[in-house]
Amino acid sequence: MKHRPHLRRLDRVWLSHPVYFITVCTQNRRAILDNPNAVHILREEWGRAKEHHGWLVGRYVVMPDHVHFFCAEQSAGSRSRLAHFVGKWKEWTAKNLVAQMGLAAPVWQPEFFDHVLRSNESYSEKWSYVRENPVRAGLVESWEKWPWQGAVDFDFPE
Repeated sequence: MKHRPHLRRLDRVWLSHPVYFITVCTQNRRAILDNPNAVHILREEWGRAKEHHGWLVGRYVVMPDHVHFFCAEQSAGSRSRLAHFVGKWKEWTAKNLVAQMGLAAPVWQPEFFDHVLRSNESYSEKWSYVRENPVRAGLVESWEKWPWQGAVDFDFPE
């Protein structure tokens, strides 16, 4: 896949156990994800990430047309790099969304956005942004009422 220069990934990260903030958008920003079936499929694949790819998934928020989640390698030198892990997650969630929900392919945009969190302040800032997404979109009055959020393998204190 040819990457656009503005989305170039870092070749090296100098943190001992970095946490990544990931955003993945649906193709043409189709609003297809804010339902129990879609969220179940996404969460199921996140739950397999540790065993299949060596990645842990933290908090997530599923919006109608995009997903935010945090992830980290289970241990240094995990079985797959970030781009491979996210690519496989997109591949298998797309296959299951198409098969189980009758959605038209492609499900996801070709690329994704990633950001390395460098401190607890950075995590708090990103989580605050993510959890308020449904409020900013006018979908709920408070973030606590958004049903399509949670954590899989890890969480950080507020």
